[in-house]
Amino acid sequence: MPRVIPPVPVRDDEFFWTGVAEHKLLARSCAACGLLQHPPTPMCPACGGLEWNAKELSGAGFVYSWIVSRHPTQPDAEPRIVAVIALDEGIRMVANLSGVDVKDVRNNMRVAVHFEDFDGVTLPQFRPAAPEGEH
Repeated sequence: MPRVIPPVPVRDDEFFWTGVAEHKLLARSCAACGLLQHPPTPMCPACGGLEWNAKELSGAGFVYSWIVSRHPTQPDAEPRIVAVIALDEGIRMVANLSGVDVKDVRNNMRVAVHFEDFDGVTLPQFRPAAPEGEH
């Protein structure tokens, strides 16, 4: 796997990366109207509020869409699956999908978050959840 460049947290997403370092998946909830938002922005798009609370998410969801990402100039050791995950709380997140063969990935597949370390950088990843019915 290529070297991982650590994310550079900014004021609006520092809480997210702090949570990831603690193996927690966090999103912002507007203090005024309760809108759950990811990725974070300085102002709530629903009410214009500027105050936010961090909310821990379940990490459960389903694959909304996915692609196989390939390095443009170098061969990949193994396929890298990048997915849009629709979390049960109602927001979407882009992340790698691991623990599944490309031929077995499908939209609506239930997934759960897990955290992996790459070159000293912790990242949220998703993998297939234990079977309990599809979305």
